[in-house]
Amino acid sequence: MHVMELFFLAVGLSMDAFAVAVCIGLPMPSVPPKKSLIVGLYFGGFQAGMPLIGYWIATLFAEKIIAYDHWVAFALLCFLGGKMIVGSFQKTECPDRECPGKACGGRARPRGVRPGSHEASLRPAAMLPLALATSVDALAIGVSFAFFRVSIVPAAAFIGLTTLVISMAGVKIGSAFGSRFKSRAELAGGVILVLVGLRILLDHVAL
Repeated sequence: MHVMELFFLAVGLSMDAFAVAVCIGLPMPSVPPKKSLIVGLYFGGFQAGMPLIGYWIATLFAEKIIAYDHWVAFALLCFLGGKMIVGSFQKTECPDRECPGKACGGRARPRGVRPGSHEASLRPAAMLPLALATSVDALAIGVSFAFFRVSIVPAAAFIGLTTLVISMAGVKIGSAFGSRFKSRAELAGGVILVLVGLRILLDHVAL
């Protein structure tokens, strides 16, 4: 896998985390670097760890389906990308957030946050489920990496770092502009994953 392909793949995978990070930033009138870094570390850490797990699982049976590896990778990427594309057209609320009324001025506030408080919870109990949910797709990507003998440690680290940076930006964007970038990010991420999958398939069919 070429560096540019890995970059686009990392960006596509990070769009789910970006969308949730935007939601986290919604109730924050300002975002200190420490808070955006915490969000980035949660999402980036899980996004780096999941491909490692997927890679390890795939190595157990990769040799049995090596003749179909490009079809498996294509199917996984198209499924994940298609799911993101469909999700981008569905009107869903930010996870664990609700608008308290017109007084919020269009910003959401986490459940349980007192009126007048703008702080979203960054505690492990709140962040771990979100980080896990947004990184499940990366588990499947780790499976496809095993089929193509990708150097998994640097690839996973690159994906994690990309997600960290994009998630930090998502918190800032959510705080500054609101949620209108959320669905666009999911749509863009889905299209990227489908295109990468198509590129992998065409490369092998042309051989």
